[in-house]
Amino acid sequence: MKRLFAALLIASLGQLAQAAPIAQIQSMLAKPAVMCGRFDQTKQLVGIKKPLASQGRFCVVAGKGVLWRTLRPFPNTLRLTKDEIVHFQGERVAMRLEAKQEPTVRMINSVLFSLLSGDLGQLEALFEVDGTADASSWKVALRARQPALAKAIGAISLDGGSYVKNIRIDEQSGDKTTIVFSEIKTGAGAMTGEEAALF
Repeated sequence: MKRLFAALLIASLGQLAQAAPIAQIQSMLAKPAVMCGRFDQTKQLVGIKKPLASQGRFCVVAGKGVLWRTLRPFPNTLRLTKDEIVHFQGERVAMRLEAKQEPTVRMINSVLFSLLSGDLGQLEALFEVDGTADASSWKVALRARQPALAKAIGAISLDGGSYVKNIRIDEQSGDKTTIVFSEIKTGAGAMTGEEAALF
């Protein structure tokens, strides 16, 4: 009985040790109602020497979703909410995927929203979360719990301080995507009029 109790105590202490950095990281992250900034994305495809690079702007609006506007090399806008993914070409809707018809839409949107807003609590439902933190910065590694998600996404690593600064996605295919966030602004003035209209 004593051995069983000792084993349970060690196991629970191990879980607490793992949970502590996640709680610490969560407390470090700012949670503004509106956050916008610049992203620089690089995708390295297996078998292709030159990486694909793009840049643009993103906005995360609490309770609404994410706006992802690629400006270079080709203009492209995605709006992700819990119910749908909408792809705009200019002001015209080029594609709409609804969560009612495509259940994966809700999962994809939840993952992206949680990643960009640094909501580790939401991510823990879908990923095994392993993190480290010091006084001003943190790092997190995510591994998908479900085989289907692992096949689609693979492993994700994030780092930052008050905001997420870098995301790296290592797909099972061997493709790698790196996203760097900068020029972050928060509050009502963070969005342009054009971005606000898209919401």
